[in-house]
Amino acid sequence: MRSLGLTTIFGNPGSTEEPFLKDFPRDFTYVLGLQEASVVAMADGYAQGTGRPAMVNLHTAPGLGNAMGNLYTAWVNRTPLIITAGQQTREMLVMEPFLTNADATAPPRPWVKWSYETVRAQDAPAALMRAYAAALQPPAGPVFLSFPLDDWAKRAEGYVEARRVSTRVAPDPQGIRRIADALADSRRPALIFGAAVDRSGGWDAAIALAEKIRAPVWSAPICERAVFPEDHTLYRGPLPPAIKPLAEALRGHDLVLVVGAPVFRYYHYIAGEYLPEGARLLHVTDDPSEAARAPVGDSVLGDARLACEALVALLPGSQRPLPEPRPVVAAPPEGAMTAAYFYHTLSQMKPRDAVIVWESPSNLAQFHTYVRAALPGTFFISGSGGLGFALPAAVGFSLAERDSKRNRRVIAIVGDGSAQYSIQALWTAVQLRLPVLFVVLRDGAYTILRAFAAFEGAGGVPGLDLPGLNTVKLAEGFGCPARRITEPGEIAGALRDGLRGDQPALLEVAIKAELPRF
Repeated sequence: MRSLGLTTIFGNPGSTEEPFLKDFPRDFTYVLGLQEASVVAMADGYAQGTGRPAMVNLHTAPGLGNAMGNLYTAWVNRTPLIITAGQQTREMLVMEPFLTNADATAPPRPWVKWSYETVRAQDAPAALMRAYAAALQPPAGPVFLSFPLDDWAKRAEGYVEARRVSTRVAPDPQGIRRIADALADSRRPALIFGAAVDRSGGWDAAIALAEKIRAPVWSAPICERAVFPEDHTLYRGPLPPAIKPLAEALRGHDLVLVVGAPVFRYYHYIAGEYLPEGARLLHVTDDPSEAARAPVGDSVLGDARLACEALVALLPGSQRPLPEPRPVVAAPPEGAMTAAYFYHTLSQMKPRDAVIVWESPSNLAQFHTYVRAALPGTFFISGSGGLGFALPAAVGFSLAERDSKRNRRVIAIVGDGSAQYSIQALWTAVQLRLPVLFVVLRDGAYTILRAFAAFEGAGGVPGLDLPGLNTVKLAEGFGCPARRITEPGEIAGALRDGLRGDQPALLEVAIKAELPRF
């Protein structure tokens, strides 16, 4: 683990894991989370923030069960995690004693790239090396290893070398040539970039491609990262995650190039044609399964950044007229406690390089309207749609900022319902003195579910109201300074104070509940 750089372990120790953690080395760091879902999300943020795999240690079957929601999120986020769990002692496994993971490799599937329980104690080092390689190779993702607790007392045999593995796959040159020819012949191309552009360090290449062919740029639907400077004149915003509205947004374009994203990540079903009439779709992805399941278009397998760089080298400069600039958005009315007003104020107060981890589903449109990511690696969400990711992930991102010595400010924005899924991660932030600003937008309901109930014609759904929550007191119970904001005039000062501090702080901001429209 030391030779692979896996010296930070996120976990919540259990009895079957203690032999693994015995005599914990002084040059390693153990990051304690109070619940396994938070542990996995913290590791997810750390791995995305450092660009390296992160190590997670869970407690046999119950701990793995607690972690599954955020394990699924790590799978969708393409985050390289090495998830380990303890197992009962081999001498009793046939009897399935207390805390046995009866079929250890089954529960994590299908949300891991590899799931394995060592057949012999001596296989542990080789299994770890294979897990590391599998987690990193594209498409990156989590892997799972189960270790019986008595294995750690066995004597090691042989030697396992720490190996390097490739993490970039160059696209087929002929496939890239076909895409370049299609772009050169197109009258009005459109570019859609996905999270793999950011994961591959491809912002500069994506900008160069868009500017060279003078094409408008959208981010893919439900994209888990910012993928293009959102203050750029060619940027048009995120595409809607529904068939008909997405096609309508692309109307008038004869060629659509999707780079580094699925085709497409839909959610609510609004029937229609996948593409506007007369349009052709081409697709670049490092994930064979994305290429296989795309309903339309021709796919080329390869790294997003390498593909964009290759296209820029092949294409001549375009003489197409530049697209019309994105309309200027007016500031929201002052004096109203709305999500729009909060986001507008945040956009003026936050550092340009601040890392935002977001999970407030009912006001995503307002966020994208007023807060524009202008730099790589500065906006992250859960690609899975599951709640309970952003708050602990922000802890991991902030730790990554400290360990990398970049020291960018991290801001977590979550809804009042979302915060309850992993509120205990505040404790870890306090113990590590991480300067994360947690913002809880409180509207007293699962407002996004109210909107979906209206869209689906499902009246009378219970359990959508959230009365009686007091996130300020919850935060204070974990040792995190907290403040409630109820007036618009308080927002700017509270943000200023929260962003200056050298320890975590939480703001609960009361906003008006507003149903999003689909």
